[in-house]
Amino acid sequence: MIEPGSIEECSAQMAKATRDRQRVAFVGGGTALGLGNLGPEPDVQLGTRRLDRVVDYAPEDQVIVAEAGLTLARLAELAAPNAQWFGVDAPQPERATLGGLVAVGAFGPRRTRYGGMRELLLGLTLVRADGAIAHSGSKVVKNVAGFDLPKVVCGSLGSLGLVARVTLRLHPAPEASQTCIVLDASSADVVDAVRALRRAQLEPSSLVALRRGAGRFDVGARFEGFERGVRRDAERFVEILPSARHAGTDPSLGDGFWRDHATTRTEGELRIRVAALPTDFGHVEGLLEPLLGSLERPRQAWYAGLGLGFASGQLTSDARALEALSLARAGLMRRGGSLVVEAAPKAVRAAFDAFGAAPGAFALMRELKRRFDPDARLNSGRFIGGL
Repeated sequence: MIEPGSIEECSAQMAKATRDRQRVAFVGGGTALGLGNLGPEPDVQLGTRRLDRVVDYAPEDQVIVAEAGLTLARLAELAAPNAQWFGVDAPQPERATLGGLVAVGAFGPRRTRYGGMRELLLGLTLVRADGAIAHSGSKVVKNVAGFDLPKVVCGSLGSLGLVARVTLRLHPAPEASQTCIVLDASSADVVDAVRALRRAQLEPSSLVALRRGAGRFDVGARFEGFERGVRRDAERFVEILPSARHAGTDPSLGDGFWRDHATTRTEGELRIRVAALPTDFGHVEGLLEPLLGSLERPRQAWYAGLGLGFASGQLTSDARALEALSLARAGLMRRGGSLVVEAAPKAVRAAFDAFGAAPGAFALMRELKRRFDPDARLNSGRFIGGL
């Protein structure tokens, strides 16, 4: 493992790898190393742990520029004295680094309100395969015409270069936060709850359904903002859904719910991410049930307003898991959805493509890869279509 202490050192190491024709893999906090396909073993692992400095922080503009190795937890500590925070609440904040979060296009349940890395990334510094340092974006929140490097790099799994520095948009930290829980709901109840919230014009910062058994879910709605507004929205939620419990009077209820959500996304040797229309949750549940039934300690989380979900557990049989994964992916694709494997044992990863069929834009993706990494040495083979 090589751990450069500056962007210039990163550039020198990348240039050396080009001269030596070495394959390079990037490592941040190591929280998403299972994402992607099995590619050839890298010759060099380049870690960003020492790239952890804040380059510029302008609280009045709600913008921060930091190196890629800074962790999400450290960013929260730095922004807190100015009553600000970063809206991406990805799992394992003590380990997750900003560069890694860009590489995987990370997001958490607060994506409902704040968006994910793609929406909050204003600019970045990229070290290309040949060691050249490229800068893109700015400290201003605005739309621009032309080639948008931050958007292209976000979610590219390190296949285009090393994310060395990022410029991020911050938000004011909420004055209050309250969670309401609906217990023992069906998938149809979850869809109905989303519709009821929209009719009432209630906008929780997070809305998540957690599996509590076959066909049964607890639904957590988190309201954040000014104290008076949060209290009003939570009370209104309970009025709309009489079966809801207000966790404001029992903080442990909400704390336990969000801990279980984090466990769903971080534990289990098999972890998958799915996407579908929010109204298709009943179909998603049915498609995933054979897979969840084949796992020990199965867990499932569904971001009810976004149509994004996660499932995890311990494998009992590779063959059963592969069959269930294939059936679930085929069913989701028929309805315009998708299934991505975020972590799995090596045998499953070798037999099942992490991303599935290449998208219609694959020719463009392949050309971008050729332009940025013509020798295909960066995180080789791990991204969509073996890029």
